[in-house]
Amino acid sequence: MRVLVTGGAGFIGSHLVEALLGRGDEVWVIDDLSTGREENIAHVMDDPMFHWHYGTVLDRELVAGVMAQCDMVFHLAAAVGVAYVVENPVKSLINNIRGAEVVLEEACAEMKKVVLFSSSEVYGKGNGLPLREDDDRVLGPTAVSRWSYATGKAVDEFLAFAYWREKGLPAVIVRCFNSCGPRQTGDYGMVVPRLVTQALRGEPMTVYGTGKQSRCFSYVGDVVSAALSLSRHPKAVGEVFNIGTDEEITIEGLAKKIRELTSSSSPIVFVPYEKAYQGGFEDMKRRVPDLTKIRSLIDYEPSLSLEELLVLTINDVCRRLDVPTPQGLPYASSSGFFASASVKKA
Repeated sequence: MRVLVTGGAGFIGSHLVEALLGRGDEVWVIDDLSTGREENIAHVMDDPMFHWHYGTVLDRELVAGVMAQCDMVFHLAAAVGVAYVVENPVKSLINNIRGAEVVLEEACAEMKKVVLFSSSEVYGKGNGLPLREDDDRVLGPTAVSRWSYATGKAVDEFLAFAYWREKGLPAVIVRCFNSCGPRQTGDYGMVVPRLVTQALRGEPMTVYGTGKQSRCFSYVGDVVSAALSLSRHPKAVGEVFNIGTDEEITIEGLAKKIRELTSSSSPIVFVPYEKAYQGGFEDMKRRVPDLTKIRSLIDYEPSLSLEELLVLTINDVCRRLDVPTPQGLPYASSSGFFASASVKKA
């Protein structure tokens, strides 16, 4: 197929591009590198099946021109990361809402299937656990910029559903839960690479809030594989799916696990939210996905345990920082192969 990936130089986007090229598709990427990195796609730049466009999805002419050449689009271009969103509220809202509007409108003009990447942030504080796709959403006040990202992504979903119901545009929505793995950086608030980097450098490992808040961290390879499967399944059209893992851990527990795996002597330091972000910042205590829907449609199962994912990430951060791999840490490849049996399989 001929596929457009918006935000294809980003963390998830670059892995998706790799997978598409690997299965023989021709791929176009639009990315303005606001949070993506050219080094994420440097290794595919010379592939004759890869086409790179530096630009923004707010550029309707660019999007329309590329869309006309493609059979479908994966829309990932968006502001990402709590820190980035809090620091750039106007840009984040405009990019996330207007960008999705442009992509959906141009896709509808060509009647090209859209896979829209949303976020578990849309659940907000979340009443139900685990969180189901049809659960009510619980958000904080509009004065707290944290919730602007959740609102923006929800508007994107509303737009996708509206285009499907009113115009017949084939659209699939995926909600990602804390995707992690190689190429992810801590620059925009992503907790796993940030803690890994601090541990490897012997710096204090900063845990925001009490550390008792819990999350489920999913392997980016599983996210990409699931999104590709859903893009091909006719019953996925007009539906929304959680993608992630239901293996839960507190952020304090995550820091301790990373410190153990890296054999680090870094202290764990708790930083109040108002010092990490801004006054009035709010967070949710737990975020656990219900995976029943995606499991029933495509037999989805996470391929890596949390410990395996952390080992994979630590190896990658060591490579990027050009520091030795911690003694005793198993070697992990992106395919999930571990050279040591000391890490338990899921």
